[in-house]
Amino acid sequence: MAKVLIADDEKDLLDLYAQVFRDDGFETIAVENGEEGLTSALKEHPDIILIDIQMPKMNGIEMLKKLREDPWGELVPVIMLTNLSGEQEISDSMHLKIYRYIIKASTNPIEIVHEIKTILSENNTII
Repeated sequence: MAKVLIADDEKDLLDLYAQVFRDDGFETIAVENGEEGLTSALKEHPDIILIDIQMPKMNGIEMLKKLREDPWGELVPVIMLTNLSGEQEISDSMHLKIYRYIIKASTNPIEIVHEIKTILSENNTII
């Protein structure tokens, strides 16, 4: 079973995404800030990570930078899942080797699960 970590400070949205992934058979780790996200990622080694940019304690870009400093974290697939659509945020994320930059408001949770399954199958991860 694939493990997904979701870091998002919008509690209702976080709960919704976590439930949709669980309903589809994923083991799910849901955290509400970048600090918890980084700690959980390095401890749990999920198969893929979804990160919002605007979060307390440590924003998503900072979390991703620190994650990429770790030998394991350097290679884990990461999706930025955010409502920020500015060129600077997209550019900063792309430089940190993300797989996709998804705007939450333009995508529903089912589409995101499908996208994650595609990425994991491309990386030969058992779903």
